[in-house]
Amino acid sequence: MRLDLLVRNARIRTLDPERPTARTLGVLNGIVVGLDGEVDQLSARRVLDAGGATVVPGFNDAHCHTAWFGLNLTQLDVSVCRTVDEVYAAVASDASGRASDAWVIGAGLDQNKLGGQYPHRDALDRAAGGRPVWLKHTSGHACVVNTPVLREAGALDQGFADPDGGVVARDLDGRPNGLLEETAQSLVQEQVLPYPVETVADAVDAATRHYLTEGVTSFTEAGIGGGWIGHTPVELGAYQLALDTGRLHTRAQLMAASDVLHPLTAHADDTLTLGLDLGMRTGFGDDRLSLGPVKIFLDGSLLGKTAAVTEPFCGCPRHGSSTARPTGYFQGDTEAMTDLVVAAHQSGWSVAAHAIGDRAVDLALDAFARAHKTLPRPGVHHRIEHAGIVRPDQLARFAELGVVPVPQHNFLHTFGDAMAAALGPERTTWSYRMRSFLDLGLPVPGSSDRPVAPGAPLPAIQSMVTRLTETGVPYGPDESIPVLAALRAWTEGSARATGFGDRKGRLVPGQLADLTVLDGDPVRHDPDRIGEIGVLATVVGGHPAHDPHGLTRT
Repeated sequence: MRLDLLVRNARIRTLDPERPTARTLGVLNGIVVGLDGEVDQLSARRVLDAGGATVVPGFNDAHCHTAWFGLNLTQLDVSVCRTVDEVYAAVASDASGRASDAWVIGAGLDQNKLGGQYPHRDALDRAAGGRPVWLKHTSGHACVVNTPVLREAGALDQGFADPDGGVVARDLDGRPNGLLEETAQSLVQEQVLPYPVETVADAVDAATRHYLTEGVTSFTEAGIGGGWIGHTPVELGAYQLALDTGRLHTRAQLMAASDVLHPLTAHADDTLTLGLDLGMRTGFGDDRLSLGPVKIFLDGSLLGKTAAVTEPFCGCPRHGSSTARPTGYFQGDTEAMTDLVVAAHQSGWSVAAHAIGDRAVDLALDAFARAHKTLPRPGVHHRIEHAGIVRPDQLARFAELGVVPVPQHNFLHTFGDAMAAALGPERTTWSYRMRSFLDLGLPVPGSSDRPVAPGAPLPAIQSMVTRLTETGVPYGPDESIPVLAALRAWTEGSARATGFGDRKGRLVPGQLADLTVLDGDPVRHDPDRIGEIGVLATVVGGHPAHDPHGLTRT
């Protein structure tokens, strides 16, 4: 037998408890076929000499926004701004090179980095010279627009009503100030979207090329096709185009936004009442591109203080706003959202419920309990995306219902100081848990929510271990976990959480040959410097997709 790839001279962490390390690994037809003595004497079409470097399973980001990230790479970056005046200057500079009616679209807005202030529509009008402006909040749960956008949306008309589950923020005199929260973002998206599928495919190309440089070999796109998270109603087609034309460089699982599901007329004996045409549902596809859960938004974000919490956020109401809601809000009628969860469950979908606040977590758990009572589906594990605040009394219900929590620990460094200020000391200990979930025996994946926050896995692994904010303050330190557990989360944990635990996540015979070559061993490294470890090469299905150092020879 001649191998397609032989990885040798490596310190391989297989993540197999029975055989945790190896030095040689063989690949045939994209699958790991042996380790060490099982493959040492075999010839191979290509040899990757790791030079003593560490090899781990490829990183798997279980919740990110790939097309959004790729599009952001081509838009005005306001994340570097530290005052609203800097934002206005950036908008003015960008606008100066555009036609008089061209849009100025920016990304990365975060009022927490601007002294707690949002840009105001009037100042944006002046900066952009009357051009329409759309500045997207880094959380994805808000944006700021200017007068031309509000006027076109009808938001300046007398008697205009906010969309259900959203807010058009207003000054104290009742005049819209340009901030759009949650579903109100549809007012601007209706003017810009849909993007052409070629544009989305190009965004996927740029994003997944970047992923390879960070060792990411798989990801789950957390919402396509509809709602404020989608870019085109044919977004799955854009991903297929990217795959067909060599622009999808990693494996992808796609969540369908709940907005795109519609009633189905099937046989009376069938439970499929809600879904996509032809009955496509969770699991459709293959190892390279597949359909994952349906994404259902229940609440908002901690950064924007729109997450549904039981007790008020600290520091509410927001200064200068007539629309503050101290305990956040849901994105729709709670009974209707519960019915949607149940219908999706009955129709064969797994459900990924976005729930950040503890009040939203209650709603998600109650909905999952009702769904399983209505139609038991053993082996189906629904997800709670983010699980940003989980009270002690809620933990047992995760285990009881088999719910997979999907927290983002890269948030701790990037947003930890702002989140702690919004939550206060007690709730901070309940926030973005890890150890508590693992102690319950739950699979906890690694995920980034990129581009909401920086998405590189190694800094996120460091945050799982150290749990330090940007200013070095411990954030719920009792939820810290060992490095090996954090590494498992970003590999095996993500594979299990996404339904591929039998196919990837470990470097053992029979699993996909997705691996990452590192210039340091995270388990032996200084925990405070894990994020500095470099990625030397990334292999997807036995193919060296990223090899800038020329480790592979034919």
